[in-house]
This record gives sequence, structure tokens and C-alpha cells, in this order.
Amino acid sequence: MKWGKQLYRMFMAASQAHARWDYETSMNILKDKKKLILLGLMVMPIILISAALAIDVPSVLGGYKAYNPAYYSTGIFIVSIVIGLCAGLITGCIGAGGGFIITPALMSAGVKGILAVGTDLFHIFAKAIMGTAVHKKLGNVSVGLAVAFLVGSGIGVTGGGFINRAIYEANPVLSDTFISVVYVVLLGFLGFYSLIDFLRLRKAGTDVGAHSGESPHGEDASSGKIGLPARLQAARIPPTITFDEDLVPGGKKIPALFVAMAGVLVGFAAAIMGVGGGFLTFPIFVYVLGVSSFTTVGTDILQIIFTAGLASIAQYAIYGFIFYTLAMGMLLGSLIGIQVGALTTKVVKGIYIRGFYAVSILAGFINRFFALPSKLKQMEVIDISDSLAKGLDQIGMVVFFVVIGIFAIWVIGKFFGNIKYLRGEA
Repeated sequence: MKWGKQLYRMFMAASQAHARWDYETSMNILKDKKKLILLGLMVMPIILISAALAIDVPSVLGGYKAYNPAYYSTGIFIVSIVIGLCAGLITGCIGAGGGFIITPALMSAGVKGILAVGTDLFHIFAKAIMGTAVHKKLGNVSVGLAVAFLVGSGIGVTGGGFINRAIYEANPVLSDTFISVVYVVLLGFLGFYSLIDFLRLRKAGTDVGAHSGESPHGEDASSGKIGLPARLQAARIPPTITFDEDLVPGGKKIPALFVAMAGVLVGFAAAIMGVGGGFLTFPIFVYVLGVSSFTTVGTDILQIIFTAGLASIAQYAIYGFIFYTLAMGMLLGSLIGIQVGALTTKVVKGIYIRGFYAVSILAGFINRFFALPSKLKQMEVIDISDSLAKGLDQIGMVVFFVVIGIFAIWVIGKFFGNIKYLRGEA
């Protein structure tokens, strides 16, 4: 169980770090009139065309061949805004996990898994290039770490994108099943551990959970044992990279091979899941490679732009696996949701936020888990009735959207119910 708890803490750190990036990026867009005008120009054609044309969009977008990304429908555009809004509310209010619900939500709305992954990556890339203030963080970047990591990330993105496309070309149903299984494993692990953590904290009567006894620099403070970062940094595999010179006399050194391997893992996961490389970069850099948080932040910003851009454009866009209307709708919704969610944290106890995080992640897990029997039946792996397969799929969909909907209504209600107080705080 010890390894499970450590892995859970790493994933939580990953989710929280990506949420911080998402919030900062969104605020950079919302506070800049030029960026808001640019966003309006990007979205306006979609709004005008969707309002002017009445095109019948198939219940399941796309088929065996590559997709046509130019579908315009008022309904599907509104749905994308709502999905982005809910993801933004979770990110802003909980500070973690909002991106996890986008791909399951899109798949439940009838979007094929590979299109959902590509669209989510493009949405992340669009947000990154519009809102990331790189100049503020460049002083934190270790060039050596960045170069080695991005080389590995490029390899991982290429491999992940190739696997997703190859599976889809072999069998579109298998593609949806594969992506669903990936989310079932990740969301199930995170959700159950989060629920256990929430119940433990609630029983103890505390509002926060501490990562006691852990040091991001390679030592276990409670035992004095040398951790993985120290072991990796002690290896002398050329070439080595020097980093954190401003924090440690002479700096730290680590083989470039380990940094590139980390990049391969992050790029592969981003291309497979569509969650953005920032989700894993922070915990790997801090808890595995032993890089300071100060240096990690700047390097992470560069890699998100590179990883999400390369994955979305080179691995999905040129093959027709991006639905631009959805991406822009999600971007609009998430910008609003993040700001509302972040303000709501001022009037909501942290213990409730932890509880909602666990429940929302478990809702995503149930959604994909209950969708699997239908996929496995279509692949003739299991033999169940059509009504049972469809019923389980519907249950997962209803549970997911009801839970996320209740959370969204609760947050928005708290926001408007305390708007006078929040205005005073601002």
C-alpha cells in the first residue's frame, strides 16, 4: 500500500501543478484586452456560421475514415462550452483534476475517443499560446533540462499519436475501448485514493492533508534514507546536465538520459490521453529527478507548449482528428469556469472541495467503466444482450453528468450567493 500512497501523492501533485498553470494561463488571457479580442475573432466565425446554418450533425461524429473538423451546430457548440465550463469550475475550485473530465465528457456526448483526445490537446495548445507569459518564467528555465526533456517528449508524442491512430485504423471500437481503459485505470486509482484521503481527513477533523515525511529533493525526512532523485543524480552516464546553480553551490547534475526518458513518458501519456504534458512533468521533475520547484515551473511552461502543440498538430490535426468548434467552445467555457471556481474557494471549506474532487473523479471512472461492456460486446469479446450493454452505458452517462452538473450548480450557487462578499474581497 505504501507504493500506492506515494504514487497517489505524485499524481495529486501533478494534477495540482497543471491546475495552477491552467489558472495562471486563463487569468493572463482574461486580463489582456488584446488577447480577449483575438479570442473573440477566433470564435466569431463559429458563432455566426452555427447560428446561420442548420446542419444535421450525426449522433456519433465521424466514421471509419478521418473526421471532417468543419461541422457547425449551435447545439454541439453550446455543449462544448458547458463541458469547458464544468472542467474550469473543477480546476478553479478544487485546484486539480478538471482536465480529466473533458475526454470522458466528449466521448459520452458521442465524440469518438481519438477525436476527443486530439480536440482536448488542441484546446490546451490554443490556451497555452494565448495565455502563457513565458517571459516571466524564462529566468527559471534550465536550458539543458529543457532541451533533453523536449527531445524525449517529441519521441513520446510521436509514439503515442502513432499508437492511437494505428489502433483506430485497425478498429474504431478498439480505439474507444483502449482510451476508456486508460481512463478507467487512472481515474479509478485517483478517485478511490482521493475518497479514502477525504474520509480520513474528515474523521480526523482537519481541513488540509500534509505530505509529511516527504522531501522533493531525494531524502525521506522521517527515515534519513536516500531517495530515488539522489540515486539518479549520483549516476555518471554522460552527458550530464547541471541545474539549480542558483540554489545549490555548484549546482546539481543528472544524466541527460534520465531527463529524456522522463520526456518520453510525459509525451506518450499526453498523446494517448489528451491531458497535456504538464500533468506529469511537475511530479517527475520534483519527486523523481530532484529538480527544485523554482526550476520546474519555467521548464514546465515550455514543455506544455511544445508537447501539446506537437501532439495536437503533428499527430492529430493533419490526420483530421481535431474538432475545432469543440476546442474553441471548451476554451470559452473553461475561461469563465476557472475564474468563478477560484473565487468560490474563498467561501467554501477546503474539506468539501476535497470531497467533491473525489466524487467528480469517481464519476469519470464510473462513466468510462460502464461504457466498456458495450464496446467489448461490439468487439465480440463478451456476449451480453444489447439492452444490458446499452443500459450500463446509459447509467454511466447519467451518473457522470448528474454528478458534474450538481457540482457545477453548487459552485455557481455559492458564487452568486456570496457575490457581494466576493466583490468586497476583490
